[in-house]
Amino acid sequence: MKRIIAITGPTASGKTALSIKLAQTLNTEIISADSRQFYKEMRIGTAVPEPEELTAVRHHFIQHKSIFEDYNVGDYEQDFLQLTKKLFQGKDTLILVGGSGLYIDTACKGLDNLPGKNMQIRRELTSELNKKGIESLQKQLQVLDPDYYQIIDRQNPHRLIRAIEILRQANGKKMADLYKQKSRRDFETIYIGLTGERSLLYDRINRRVDIMIAKGLIDEARKLYPHKELNALQTVGYRELFSYFEAQYDLDFAISEIKKNTRRFAKRQLTWFRKNPVIKWFDVAYDFNEIMIYLTQNFNL
Repeated sequence: MKRIIAITGPTASGKTALSIKLAQTLNTEIISADSRQFYKEMRIGTAVPEPEELTAVRHHFIQHKSIFEDYNVGDYEQDFLQLTKKLFQGKDTLILVGGSGLYIDTACKGLDNLPGKNMQIRRELTSELNKKGIESLQKQLQVLDPDYYQIIDRQNPHRLIRAIEILRQANGKKMADLYKQKSRRDFETIYIGLTGERSLLYDRINRRVDIMIAKGLIDEARKLYPHKELNALQTVGYRELFSYFEAQYDLDFAISEIKKNTRRFAKRQLTWFRKNPVIKWFDVAYDFNEIMIYLTQNFNL
């Protein structure tokens, strides 16, 4: 039996450290499902693992794309299946780790065939965005699919437009109906989640943002600012600094907004993951031996 151990949870919950220790223990490799870490130009603001962490265990799908490339969840699914087919020739168990719920689900369950691009709808929505602002798109999505509205990044106009474009073509189906298993997977998935008290998670998020700033996030964002309209850069940590560069925010306020919006992002992540009843949750202050006992007793690892 081939297995994927999918490590999930909100940002700053310790997924990277757990994935590395687990991969070392099981003598295997790590596949990233963090869509923010795919892009090589975005290192600090996406909390890419440190060089020593990347060399401790072989990682895949980290900084392997450019922000100038068109890459979506469908492309990721195909890349994931090709990679796992190769890796499973020498390994029985692989580690999948990330906070992007859609990418975790796509890897482990498959992605249904979504409606294709509709340029007429896209042009209409883009025009509406320019005339009426992002609030108009947010209201539309809330009416079309209230559940998906709760978990999407509502400050990302590209994602709002794509979601509305899909739903307008979906004959009344909701996103939950469209993101479903497409085909049988040739592996078993074991889900492990990390979480904790809200105050603790929020404190970890705030400290992570401070560390990012100290490492040079402002300079990284400044270099990317000329390309701020790209979809990959519609991301917490960059958007707020772009507003600072445009004198809409002062620096202290921009940093406070990064922290606030990252906390909101973590809440949306948990909303998505908690819909999966088979995730085994552990506290962020986990005992690694406890996790290994769970895996050994239930899955004969």
